[in-house]
Amino acid sequence: MACLLLGGRVFTRRSDVKRAVAATRLYCSSMTSGKKRVNGVDLYYEQTGRGKHALLLLPGALGSTRTDFGPQLKSLNKERFTVVGWDPRGYGQSRPPDRDFPPDFFERDAKDAVDLMKVLGFGKFSMLGWSDGGITALVAAARNPNLINKMVVWGGNAFITEEDLQLYNAVRDISKWSAKMRQPMEEIYGPDVFAKTWGAWVESFSAFANRPEGSICMELLPLISCPTLIIHGEKDPMVPSIHPQYLLKHIKGSRLHLMPEGKHNLHLRFADEFNKLVEDFL
Repeated sequence: MACLLLGGRVFTRRSDVKRAVAATRLYCSSMTSGKKRVNGVDLYYEQTGRGKHALLLLPGALGSTRTDFGPQLKSLNKERFTVVGWDPRGYGQSRPPDRDFPPDFFERDAKDAVDLMKVLGFGKFSMLGWSDGGITALVAAARNPNLINKMVVWGGNAFITEEDLQLYNAVRDISKWSAKMRQPMEEIYGPDVFAKTWGAWVESFSAFANRPEGSICMELLPLISCPTLIIHGEKDPMVPSIHPQYLLKHIKGSRLHLMPEGKHNLHLRFADEFNKLVEDFL
């Protein structure tokens, strides 16, 4: 697989990581950052813009605001939106603690995300959720219908199939990755912590297959009431089309937008198109 796994699970090539980080550097002069104590953990966040519409960015597995959302933090309309990126507990700069994956880790991340926004003073907000962050956003929207304004998700799934398990098992052993593929995550976590954390993620995520119908959050989808835009890259090697179609069918009033050339990292490779879709929807 000629892909670089990072944050939301997969980048097509290493240049996409550099693009995300470079974009992040450009907006730093107008960005505030820090840590807030939330549910017993110091969570790192970055905030930019001064619009009335608060928007939370939720990164993917092992991801962070810096690696996963540079073009969004840089270019989303700062007059309309106040954009908040965060590193979930155990990821990026929200360490310590080391990341662990209890059976309810998506529920835990969802509560952390919502409670962070409360601590930052936002009563109601929208969400952009990528990959694992998309799943976290689905859980947060279902559990907090009165707090979520709108939601955009891509690269996520509400259940696991045998096909999905094969995809995850194919990338489980990072010793089989090239040095270039490992480097970005090893720079963030160090080789040993990265290997341990990635292995734990694959193991824990795969365990959802043991649940009835392989459910991650299937039972929660009918509880989502906020307007929802589902975006899917038709060339996504990690998320087959059955997953966005299922979300479309089971989230009331949701919309699906297909990007023919999009892969898992469509918001980075096609940042301008993605950002316009998001702004038009929100």
